[in-house]
Amino acid sequence: MLQDTPPAAPTTTTLDEVIVTAARLPPAAGEAAFSVIRLGEETLSTATRLDEALATVPAVSLFRRTSSLTANPTTQGISLRAIAPSGAGRTLVTLDGVPLNDPFGGWVIWSQVPTESVESLDIVRGAGAGPYGAGALTGVIQLRERERGGVLDASIGERGGARLAGSGGVDAGAARLTGSALYETSDGYVPVRGAAAGAADAPLDLEAKSASLRADIPLGEAALSLRAAAYEEDRGSGLAGARATASGHVLSATAAKRPTEGGYGWRLQAWRREIDLANSSVAVAADRATTTPANDQYETPATGWGLNAALRRAEHQMGGGGLEWEVGADARFNEGETHELFRYMAGSFTRDRIAGGETAVAGIYGEGSWETGRWLVAGGLRLDGWRNENGRRLERDLATGAATLDETDPERSGEVVSARLAARRMIGKGWAARAAAYSGFRPATLNELHRPFRVGNDLTEANAALVPETLRGIEAGLAFEGPLSALSATLFWNRIEDAVVNVTIGEGPATFPRAGFVPAGGVLRQRRNAGTIEATGVEISVRQTLRGGLDLTGGVSVTDARVDGWSAAPQLTGLRPAQAPIWSAAAGIDWRASEGLSLSARARYESRRFEDDLNSRVLGATVTADLRADWRVNDTASLWLAADNLLDAEVEVSETGTGVEGFGPPRTLSAGVRLTY
Repeated sequence: MLQDTPPAAPTTTTLDEVIVTAARLPPAAGEAAFSVIRLGEETLSTATRLDEALATVPAVSLFRRTSSLTANPTTQGISLRAIAPSGAGRTLVTLDGVPLNDPFGGWVIWSQVPTESVESLDIVRGAGAGPYGAGALTGVIQLRERERGGVLDASIGERGGARLAGSGGVDAGAARLTGSALYETSDGYVPVRGAAAGAADAPLDLEAKSASLRADIPLGEAALSLRAAAYEEDRGSGLAGARATASGHVLSATAAKRPTEGGYGWRLQAWRREIDLANSSVAVAADRATTTPANDQYETPATGWGLNAALRRAEHQMGGGGLEWEVGADARFNEGETHELFRYMAGSFTRDRIAGGETAVAGIYGEGSWETGRWLVAGGLRLDGWRNENGRRLERDLATGAATLDETDPERSGEVVSARLAARRMIGKGWAARAAAYSGFRPATLNELHRPFRVGNDLTEANAALVPETLRGIEAGLAFEGPLSALSATLFWNRIEDAVVNVTIGEGPATFPRAGFVPAGGVLRQRRNAGTIEATGVEISVRQTLRGGLDLTGGVSVTDARVDGWSAAPQLTGLRPAQAPIWSAAAGIDWRASEGLSLSARARYESRRFEDDLNSRVLGATVTADLRADWRVNDTASLWLAADNLLDAEVEVSETGTGVEGFGPPRTLSAGVRLTY
């Protein structure tokens, strides 16, 4: 179910039975003044991956059109509103307050959180840094882990697909234990098809596994949640000799007390995440018959850790209305480096590279909301400091051990002030109008600062001098909520300053300083703060319940984003950001055909987008459709059958400099059984 505003924060009541809950604060009352979409269990239960559930909302997608089933880990960053998608992502993703974004690259390994383990999630579009902090540039996605009940889902699919995932809990004395696990495998498909494909083209196979355990312990009126989780995935990259392996684990501790009516609540949280990434790339022969090793990123150890604290006063009477406020502080620290081999000559690698550093960001904030009669006013102010230090890039000749490049980067730091203000007015008869202004920021990741990378014959250089991106935005919206229907519409304007963009600076075949040789058909890019990206757009979503158990949903997003490259990249001025479509639309039909049978259909349309910054590689418009049937056998068991990409549409997801196209998954049939309690 989609809804424009989350329900009001619940008040605490006294019950005879003590129910152990996770340590978290309820949604703040002021969030209702911003653009929020909530996805509940009815949406999550029909999606096998979280990013696919998110894609039911227009203009929410990974960097490329592929889902996490086939996407390389470095392209699994997520962005909202199609303003300027990137591999690092411009959206903060949290699970009960703990960031899921990778400490080295900013992307999200979606297999670490199976959909079965998530109770619900909120997509907060725009809204600025607010209480969320760094990284929430185009918005934030807040996941809430399951508290009660359980589910187990087992399925098989075409091309060797198999998946087993579950989540559930058990009481252990005064505490409650909740665990989740996932195993998924697929033989994959070959993304390059037809006459263009050669012997070098290989399947995008996958093996992923993850597990987590959370203990919720009552502490009087408060609660303590201790969580441990780990994940590992290994996948093919579509070319012979190119693979990626990602792994990691996270530990977190959260203590929280929910505010009573008119009283105080608080949260203290600490977390630590350790990850590793191995990613090999190859150069492709012109006839695509063979590949040659180009880079072996054999390990990327990185650590991220953080702290946050909040004090909230629940709604209490002041000035003729109800006032709620929250003050807090947060800090995040990342360190990591890549270890890799490169410059393949005469049958072996001839050089190695170590590159990395440390980043830190810390801030304080104050938020408040005031509600009286038909009015809700919310706003906040935060101050953050950021620092990049101990940056290093060392490249050596393997034969002699001599350094061919030895750079240390100066420490860079600064401050960012962010603010937001919003108002909502209930017009009557289910209608509400709102308006908001906000700002946010995103510091560059360690990957963007220090690590060059290669995809096929295209090379991209790092840039240790990158400064944080900042966003300013305004929007206005109108919403209707009734017992059988809902409608929301939002008009927005966003402007990203110092946007981090991969800027084309040369074409192959040629040899360049630092980057080395770029083959024919390849290009050399560098990450740069390339001026501004300005976007104007409109978002519309609708829901209608009809007789006979029929539910209709739909949404459309129109975003016109343009780059002004200034002096850093004047060749980009007037062009669209890479991977940013103008039109995106989604529609769904759910029909409860009988007491046991449910049928659903989903369709998604996207206009053309560009593979590169120069808008020279065009990825055509696409339409996909999915079908699913669920048959409830009894109160706990159901069988399901699904057809993804039912019409077998050729969804173009990539294009090389020589015009070779890569495509998304073909039509895929799958079937499974689902047990719930």
